[in-house]
Amino acid sequence: MSVIVDHISKIYGEQKAVDDISFQVNKGEIVGFLGPNGAGKSTTMKILTCFLPQTFGQASVCGHDVVNETMEVRRKVGYLPEQNPLYLDMYVKEYLLFMASLRKLGPGSQKRVESMIERTGLTQERKKKIGQLSKGYRQRVGLAQAMLHEPEVLILDEPTSGLDPNQLVEIRSLIRQIGKDKTVILSSHIMQEVEALCSRAIIINKGKIVADDSMAKLQGSVSVSAKLTVEFRDPVHSDLLRKIEGVSQVENLGEKKFAIHGSSIDKTKEQVFAIAVEAKTIILSMQEDEQKLESVFRELTKSAPAKSQKANSK
Repeated sequence: MSVIVDHISKIYGEQKAVDDISFQVNKGEIVGFLGPNGAGKSTTMKILTCFLPQTFGQASVCGHDVVNETMEVRRKVGYLPEQNPLYLDMYVKEYLLFMASLRKLGPGSQKRVESMIERTGLTQERKKKIGQLSKGYRQRVGLAQAMLHEPEVLILDEPTSGLDPNQLVEIRSLIRQIGKDKTVILSSHIMQEVEALCSRAIIINKGKIVADDSMAKLQGSVSVSAKLTVEFRDPVHSDLLRKIEGVSQVENLGEKKFAIHGSSIDKTKEQVFAIAVEAKTIILSMQEDEQKLESVFRELTKSAPAKSQKANSK
């Protein structure tokens, strides 16, 4: 196991920021670590990266204890915190060379820095001061420093924050490549991000783990109403759409445009095409919206008191 968390708790006075949580992450896994604000995500990440000691329990990274072997853990971990700490007056390449010196990468530092600049798409920005960069490019610099020393474990807290859609695709691709031979724990508030990148998700609420399972099993754990937004060339009567099997609601967005809520996107699409043929019209646009993970997240993190930790599914 790359990461083992065994009954960890973190207590501040009378408040339990993390409450007796356990999980394990294998090499090659990209795991989403989700929870509402204040749930304990960042606290857990800080414990795993040796920034905070736990109050109770044990945790290890690549076989090294996070309290007794902090230097060994830090050599194995690349960490991008939510608030990306950068020296804004330093140039991009200068900063990465400085970080390489702190990591004691030795004679290969220059080559390693050049490689990370290219991989994170910073080639055009390498001679700029970090303070001149957009938030998205600053995030890339943070990712570059986190991966500079080829860590076995990457812990990323909101890694795509501030990226535009094109940058988002590039960074997602980079994280996927990294995840093939490394362990990645990724925190994000963007459910689509986790669905696109992760094979498994851990959901924490009020300091307790309320779910830990594969994406497929989590997405099938609650009843989700999918939405299909359709625009026809000609007017179509909404009653035809309401007769579709599994449809629970049809919103009229005009005579030609509708939002159809149902239990299955695929079945709804089939029937919509059939209705278009019957009505002798064509479909101008069709947009799917089936946010299963978001529905699971809302269901498990409602304001009611969090339930005790569920057993991990492996």
